[in-house]
Amino acid sequence: MRSENTVDTADAARHERFGRLPDRVPYEEMVEERTSTPRDLASAYDPEGSWLSFSCVAADLGL
Repeated sequence: MRSENTVDTADAARHERFGRLPDRVPYEEMVEERTSTPRDLASAYDPEGSWLSFSCVAADLGL
């Protein structure tokens, strides 16, 4: 009987501290749709910054 009273007391304290959960957000409010624009392929390649994405074992080891 004592454990039931403790559970009720803890439940009441938790409800007083946190109250209730916020209302659910509808999916329509979480999604933003935008029209996409095609990329300009002439400016897509950057030879000066291309070394930043270079990946090989020698580069990983710092050789």
